Amino acid sequence: MTDDAAQTFEPHREYLLGVAYRMLGSIAEAEDAVQDAFLRWQSVERTTVQDPRAYLRRVVARLGLDRLKSARARRERYVGPWLPEPLIEDPASVEMADDVSVALLMTLERLSPLERAAFLLHDVFDMDYSAIAEVLERSEPACRQLAARARTHVRSERSRFTPSREAETRLVQGFTAAMYSGDVDGLAKLLADDAVFYSDGGGKRTAALKPIYGRDRIVRFVIGVSKKRAPISTASIRPVRINGLPGFVVRDPDGIETIAIETSGDQIVAIYAIRNPEKLRHLS
Repeated sequence: MTDDAAQTFEPHREYLLGVAYRMLGSIAEAEDAVQDAFLRWQSVERTTVQDPRAYLRRVVARLGLDRLKSARARRERYVGPWLPEPLIEDPASVEMADDVSVALLMTLERLSPLERAAFLLHDVFDMDYSAIAEVLERSEPACRQLAARARTHVRSERSRFTPSREAETRLVQGFTAAMYSGDVDGLAKLLADDAVFYSDGGGKRTAALKPIYGRDRIVRFVIGVSKKRAPISTASIRPVRINGLPGFVVRDPDGIETIAIETSGDQIVAIYAIRNPEKLRHLS
């Protein structure tokens, strides 16, 4: 029975992880939800299930919603800005879908659990409202309203500019050179006037407790941090793409962190740094 369950479940595991990650913003929590779904799958009379992927998607969505409700309370007590756990890919690989972008996942974090679930299940995973109503235990009209409210928030926050890879490459190279050389003026020239810097330490490592807005404030923060940390020349910096954005995995004597860069035109508009070791376990 177990072998049969695994054989019919495994082809869907990666897809289900994608569902759970988009709902939770956490790789570890997504893996737990998918594993719980597998345990439930073992006890199901599988010959009665006409569409295993659709069935398992509903199970994972329900498990994700339950976790999201409890996670919301924990995140209200989170120390500093919350960023999703980074999804890492090779720089040369096919780009990830924009529905795992850092900016979108941060926007989803500001929605209610029901709004987030309704939006993702309908707009990203193409579930019909009757199935969503079953998962959310709400009426179909209520689910439509939840998804519509979420869609309004997402549209207002989503970037309307798609940068070219060439512009990204120039900015990333400039950012790397400025990091290695400590060229603060060079870094300032790369930043938009209204750039924002997010640093997620989760209270476990030093990080800014609030987003830092504006080029000058970001530069002052970087100068202050660089004086307290090991020289960047001692670090190992690996170029990667993080949730579809260009970035780096940085390893130095202080630990490991990821830095993702969002660009628009010829400027950097946002920097996302994750230093919380609990969110970087999968990179250790």
